Amino acid sequence: MAIRDDVREFLMSRRARVTPEAVGLPGGGNRRVTGLRRSEVAAVAGMSVEYYSRIERGAIGGASAAVLDAIARALMLTEPERDHLIDLARASDGSPVTGPGRARRASRPVEQRPALRWAIEAITEGVAVVRNARQEILAANALGRAFYAPVFEGAERAGTSPNFARFQFLDPASHDFYPDWQRFAEMCVANMRAEAGRDPFDRGMHDLVGELSTRSDTFRSLWGAHDVRRHGAGTKRFCHPLVGELTLAYEDLGVTAEPGVTVLVYTAEPGSPSADRLRLLASWAATDEAEAPATAGSTTAPGTTTAAGTARTPVLRDRTEYHHEPDREHERDHGQEQS
Repeated sequence: MAIRDDVREFLMSRRARVTPEAVGLPGGGNRRVTGLRRSEVAAVAGMSVEYYSRIERGAIGGASAAVLDAIARALMLTEPERDHLIDLARASDGSPVTGPGRARRASRPVEQRPALRWAIEAITEGVAVVRNARQEILAANALGRAFYAPVFEGAERAGTSPNFARFQFLDPASHDFYPDWQRFAEMCVANMRAEAGRDPFDRGMHDLVGELSTRSDTFRSLWGAHDVRRHGAGTKRFCHPLVGELTLAYEDLGVTAEPGVTVLVYTAEPGSPSADRLRLLASWAATDEAEAPATAGSTTAPGTTTAAGTARTPVLRDRTEYHHEPDREHERDHGQEQS
């Protein structure tokens, strides 16, 4: 993921989606390009064609904030896309992109952050998981381990650490777990693309993108689209193998002390069928957690990853006596995710 290549492909893809009419220019005629010409972007942004062309070829280092803002306006970038452009420019300059005066460091193991683990374990009526920029699950509360049992079990079978992106694109079980699979796939890649722009020298992200691009045609296509979005809150639908369909509200909360690490919290509307099913799953999870013996000789706390890269999850495979009815909540208007 060379920065110059990312800059070029990102700007070209954004330019291709903007029509001349959208920015107040005359359209029509025999146009050989989709969207705006470089000269049109330059005219709207108030700069020379040569300068914009040089930036689009990847020479974005040294561009001022005013220049980047002008390009963002000309290309009608969303706020997350504008932030992504600024991140790419800073990375091209060699400047830190995650905050003043510091580059992103590797996430500390959750075992070294007991307060963070205590915080998510204190959430008993909602799903809470800690993840990093590479979509790795670093920790989960009891309900989170039960809720994401398909993710943990898939990672255990594959001999890898639990990772949302790998589950999404490499595990067939994800198509059952995510009824709106395509939407989840697009959100996952858009988040990863934004994180890659914030820290383009993250070797772990490079390796993950390479692995998924090789093994998933869908991921490769979505990654090549260069879409960048921010999904901080909204609603999602799931189909859990034990309790059936769930419609949950989510909040994605950044951990200030650990750049790139977020706490993802899912809750159900009080009194809804989803709340009843989530409560049932929590009850089963609590029972299984109490009955499951700790691994001999292990000092790993519940909800943290072990040295082998797996997490202790409730044994829920035998809970087949529960027969659920389809959840009709998603037929009501719960709104879309918020940027």
